[in-house]
Amino acid sequence: MSEIRVAVDAMGGDNAPAETVKGVVEAIAADKRVKVFLAGREPAIKEELKKYHYDAARLEIIHAEEIIETGEPPVMAIRTKRDSSIVKCMYMVKDGECDALVSAGSTGAILVGGQVIVGRIKGVERPPLAPIIPNMNGVSLLLDCGANVDAKPSQLVQFAKMGSIYMESVIGVKHPRVGLVNIGVEEEKGNALTKETYPLLKNCDGIHFIGNVEARDIPMGAADVLVCEAFAGNIVLKMLEGVSDALIGKIKAGMMSSLKSKIGALLVKPALKQTLKSFSTEEYGGAPLLGLNGLVVKTHGSSKAVEIRNSILQCIAFKEQNINEKMKEQIVP
Repeated sequence: MSEIRVAVDAMGGDNAPAETVKGVVEAIAADKRVKVFLAGREPAIKEELKKYHYDAARLEIIHAEEIIETGEPPVMAIRTKRDSSIVKCMYMVKDGECDALVSAGSTGAILVGGQVIVGRIKGVERPPLAPIIPNMNGVSLLLDCGANVDAKPSQLVQFAKMGSIYMESVIGVKHPRVGLVNIGVEEEKGNALTKETYPLLKNCDGIHFIGNVEARDIPMGAADVLVCEAFAGNIVLKMLEGVSDALIGKIKAGMMSSLKSKIGALLVKPALKQTLKSFSTEEYGGAPLLGLNGLVVKTHGSSKAVEIRNSILQCIAFKEQNINEKMKEQIVP
């Protein structure tokens, strides 16, 4: 049984280090293959660890004094804050000390650090940020959702290839359907980017392209891999998250509105809880930054322990399925 070594940024995110440490402890308890290198301010990490019983042999603290804040210019922060938890994690992946990195910290710093420190796979033009999103039939992979707002057609084709590899090898979806996010299903619909990208995807070997996908069909599971540039992708992602939160809030409020509804809520609670859980983005871990020489996973800034845990655990399949090697075979010209 091979060991999966994951560097975790203990100081990134709104709930660090408390929720991050809790998620790490849950992850190493959930899977014996995982060893975590927890980077951040050692006194603060040790104080949180006092709350838990855990296998000390599979958790190592890497002291990092500095913290990259969300509002800092990412390029400058990566260059000047060499003793920050994000930068130390990046170098552990670059130097082969760790297989993957998980952080809820600054998105900009993670995107810059991923490309500048960890580095892109040869031939990859731009690495996309690719979150798993729930739908009626399971899950879809949305890429890009935040890394490349002005992508080119050739880059979207690479996104489709990398997304297909990830969905098949990590999620287990055979022959994943690739859809181009657009304003209509007809081939001639869209802007200059989608019109130019459509025929490239249509004639691309190695992927199962099904055509354009409208936003309203995404929650219904119209495609397994959803391809778009980051401007559209981020809007899709944030809208889905917002609608999900609003619906869950409405359902909970409705169930508590009267005595009859409260009684009914007790009867349906187990089934409803399981259904709502399947639509929670926390259950699917973070968004991998695909196309790098090592795995970098970005979680929500507001991540709680469950998302940190699941983000760490998703690194196992990525490593064991040799995703980077498969991407090199598909992408390298």
